[in-house]
Amino acid sequence: MARVDVVRSKSLMAPDPNRIVAKAYVPADHDHHEGKSRVEVMLDRILALSPDDVARALDEVRTSFKGRHPDFDGVLRRGFFAVAHAIPDPAELSDDMRALIGAYFMHEYSIEAAALTNPSIVLAPDQSGAPAGTMHVILSLRAVGEGHLSSIEFRTGLIDHEGHIELDPPGAPMTGTRRSPLFERAIFGAKLDEMGVGMDLVNQALADLSDRFTMAELIGALADLDRRVGSSSAFQHVMHAIHWLASSNYELAFPDGSELSQRVLFPSGPSESHGMEDARLVRFTEPDGSVVYYGTYTAYDGFSILPQLIETSDFQTFRIVTLNGQAARNKGIALFPRRIGGRYAALARSDGESNYLMVSDHVRFWHDAEKIQMPTRPWELMQLGNAGSPVETEAGWLVVTHGVGPMRRYVLGALLLDLDDPGRVIGHLREPLLEPNESERDGYVPNVVYSCGSLVHEGQLVIAYGASDTSAGFASVSVDALLGELTS
Repeated sequence: MARVDVVRSKSLMAPDPNRIVAKAYVPADHDHHEGKSRVEVMLDRILALSPDDVARALDEVRTSFKGRHPDFDGVLRRGFFAVAHAIPDPAELSDDMRALIGAYFMHEYSIEAAALTNPSIVLAPDQSGAPAGTMHVILSLRAVGEGHLSSIEFRTGLIDHEGHIELDPPGAPMTGTRRSPLFERAIFGAKLDEMGVGMDLVNQALADLSDRFTMAELIGALADLDRRVGSSSAFQHVMHAIHWLASSNYELAFPDGSELSQRVLFPSGPSESHGMEDARLVRFTEPDGSVVYYGTYTAYDGFSILPQLIETSDFQTFRIVTLNGQAARNKGIALFPRRIGGRYAALARSDGESNYLMVSDHVRFWHDAEKIQMPTRPWELMQLGNAGSPVETEAGWLVVTHGVGPMRRYVLGALLLDLDDPGRVIGHLREPLLEPNESERDGYVPNVVYSCGSLVHEGQLVIAYGASDTSAGFASVSVDALLGELTS
């Protein structure tokens, strides 16, 4: 271990299978019955029920499930609208029939059934009520449920003057309302070009759109292009790519009065259909003093991974956007908390095994990456990378890292980068800073400690970390002692 004292907190976040959300359940159309899809067959069966059967079945559903969801009527509405397109005259149905249809096409999902892990930690926007020497913090966590499907959860807490954290009890979880954002034509077109889509048709589709356009305007432009050029295979390929990109960029909004710990960022776009993994939150300060929170995370669609970005200023409305550029690939991108030399900066693991520095004039575009650290220590020879956004100190940018060694054992280390030239490494710990102890080494993925973020408070570096991809806790270390070790 590094020659600095690391103190583990008694606060522990463990998965709770009772934390459930409601999500759409729309059977796949693999099995057809007399030319009808499975959804259509199910709808025929439900619509054939008598009014008494509908009322009785709906009453049983409400009795059994209403107390388990903050807005159960909203749950039923979401289920209905998921299949309303397959109903000939949906507006003619009774309220009870619409609600019962909704119930058949929703199901409960235990978001933490397998794991709650890999946290990041940031200073909360509102510090009112925090006693002297303490501060309110926000944590993001990776929640893993059935089928290894990951979502992003939040917790709130208070750090005292010694670096210990007291967590607030979480509220009943809920998913947000998905909204389509305004798309920026330049960014939208650049991403399609990067994806290798036929730009002749793309340029024709986007030509008459404003610099910022809505989803409805995009659909209208595609329909107009279809009428002009016909539905060739090339057009269908472009249409599919445009719809995929538009669906992967969206907003999630949560109701007033909901608590942050209730809000779950559940996969809502095609690029993340199999999970949103390992968010690295950062409180980003612009030169004018304004603050926005970014969260880089890994989107997984079951076949490939894609780094994406969360943007929020209030943790009530979240914008989800794709990242652009050849350097925006692989897992583990972490933004610096401010611009350096007028440009955005980020750490990445571009080749899957080393630390890279990226700089850019735009937070969504990353074209170049410079390797700044390769695996050299025995405990990180398999691969290394950042463990969250760099923390600014007078001595330099303090970076908690992760390293993978023998038996695929994950440990945490540390790196110190020059403040003005973060491509210059000042120091690198010789030994791990934190490694799994006997109580942490067994779990969903054994022999792992992993972090997605840290912060400094009252001279202590507070590290939020996951243990064996199962639970999450905290450790603290003196910043002066750690910097002394890094610069010795």
